[in-house]
Amino acid sequence: MPNLTPGTRQALIDRPYRSMIYMPGSNPRALEKAPTLDTDAIIFDLEDAVAPDAKIAARSRLYDHLAQIDHGARARIVRINALDTEWGHDDARAFADLPCEGLLLPKVDHLADLDALSRLVPNQPLWAMIESPRGVLNAAEIARHPALVGFVLGTNDIAKDLGCRPHPDRLPLQMALQTCLMAARAQGIVCLDGVYNAFRDELGLVAECQQGRDLGFDGKTLIHPAQLGPANAAFSPSDAEIDLAERQIAAFGAVVAEGGGVAVVDGQIVENLHIVTARKTLAKAARGQKG
Repeated sequence: MPNLTPGTRQALIDRPYRSMIYMPGSNPRALEKAPTLDTDAIIFDLEDAVAPDAKIAARSRLYDHLAQIDHGARARIVRINALDTEWGHDDARAFADLPCEGLLLPKVDHLADLDALSRLVPNQPLWAMIESPRGVLNAAEIARHPALVGFVLGTNDIAKDLGCRPHPDRLPLQMALQTCLMAARAQGIVCLDGVYNAFRDELGLVAECQQGRDLGFDGKTLIHPAQLGPANAAFSPSDAEIDLAERQIAAFGAVVAEGGGVAVVDGQIVENLHIVTARKTLAKAARGQKG
């Protein structure tokens, strides 16, 4: 069992994750820029973004960077190589006790994959890449791991395995997206949407971020700093949402004070369940301002 305390894990779950950008662990210039980026979280990548012959050097460079550099309020997450590769176990051991906000394990298909990592890093929070049909179908089981903070969706890999064609509305991926979201919400963990590949297409990015927010994702994983602004905006409550939440809380409070249980705001009923959502909206806005 992990040594991570429930309170520590919950504090990580409650952080803002509007934006989470991938950063190659082998790129010194990128690492230098990391503490200056307007992002809620950074995935320092030792897997896909690092060539096989550079992985050992990247591991050492990244360890020194994280041990020495202050990243402020940004969550620092290290994506290690899969445990069935020649680098995975050494990656895990290298970062077993380094203070950070978690290790991200790629290609998680079963709960046992996280168990194996947790035995190597019992003090570290865990994140799971869900990027295969098997991982999607087992998402409800995987989400129950006691050290797990959240899911990161690998939509490119899921699409590859499905053999589906790309669509702006992502209709072929909806089952996978919503299955993972449902599993995450059932266990109260974070769920991050996959990347948008066309990093120069701001309109397309904005549309996909809005779709992800509408579905219920906490934020979006990103591949380029130019994508940070649109993602942060899309996953932050709008001024209109904040205003409505404040008015709902005020109206419901006034009704309850008079012995009632249902208020009306803008022609729509407001019950206690709407107040729960309204308070979450205001809390999210406050966390975003702090982040």
